Amino acid sequence: MNKIGIIGDTESTLGFLAVGFSVFPVATPDEASKTLVRLASEGYAIIYITEDLACEITDTISKYKDTPLPAVIMIPGKSGSRGIGMHNIKKSAERAIGADILFKE
Repeated sequence: MNKIGIIGDTESTLGFLAVGFSVFPVATPDEASKTLVRLASEGYAIIYITEDLACEITDTISKYKDTPLPAVIMIPGKSGSRGIGMHNIKKSAERAIGADILFKE
């Protein structure tokens, strides 16, 4: 079975323990970046990261952009959605299919 991890602030991540995900609360972008690299090397298939932290570590995330695993997916944090995660899903779908099939902005 593939492992799923969540990286983010404590408030945003603790709820994911209830569904069996591995939770990695971090306080700084540097911790988030190091945790992402570690989880990728440990074979995590899906790594969710809160949008607030993801905005701070775009260079690290971009290393995994074109790799099949891990899938790095941005999710809203405690401050709500910035729309970045949905924007990235839309761009990935456009790149894979060649057209915008999800929605127009």
